[in-house]
Amino acid sequence: MHVVVNAAQSVDGKLATRRREQLRISGSEDFDRVDRIRAAADAVLVGVGTVLADDPHLTLTEEDRRVGRLRNGRPGNPARVVVDSRGRTPTDARILDDAATTYLLAGAAISPDRRAALEAAGATVIETGNGTDVPEGENDGDDSSPARVDLTDGLEALADHGIDRIMVEGGGEVIFSLFDAGLVDELSVYVGSMVIGGRDAPTLADGDGFTDSFPSLTLTGTERLDDGIVLSYDVDSADA
Repeated sequence: MHVVVNAAQSVDGKLATRRREQLRISGSEDFDRVDRIRAAADAVLVGVGTVLADDPHLTLTEEDRRVGRLRNGRPGNPARVVVDSRGRTPTDARILDDAATTYLLAGAAISPDRRAALEAAGATVIETGNGTDVPEGENDGDDSSPARVDLTDGLEALADHGIDRIMVEGGGEVIFSLFDAGLVDELSVYVGSMVIGGRDAPTLADGDGFTDSFPSLTLTGTERLDDGIVLSYDVDSADA
């Protein structure tokens, strides 16, 4: 499994405002770059907080890229994956339409009724082991919940479904969890020319944070797009 994390952040490292509202940080050139990364992936992964806040579709923008995937014997759009321990994804979410297959990584906390409702809405629910180190997909203000998704088990299950390359689009809790589990292979960050501020605003990697050892990154490229810059890194798997 090859995991590519992609994010857009402000100069001060924020993904959104403290209200966690969707915010346009990059522009059309970067959107096209993101679409290219999606087109190369077998699946696009987000946390349930992103689904609840933004209701994303996570499909390709450029028709030529969909056609190219189909000509290569692949689905027109990559699959979509939601990290959602308790099954809080709305059954009418755009991510559950028939534009692509959608997998939902759930924990033991998901109820049978909720699982059945999501499967009826079109999701393929994968129940993982109750991870002890990996928190739920995104911080939604309910830190008291013991719900967990074991991302290592989840990615192994996705590999069994033929998914070899995953693009991760956030949010910060999911990204931190993947780094914490040593599952990230590449990181691409668009840094936009803006300052957001706010001690409670989400960052690239939220969660508990690292204190003793830190993921080791190697800068592999820089590219100026729109009014910002893309920083590309390889992640040292030995230290991730």
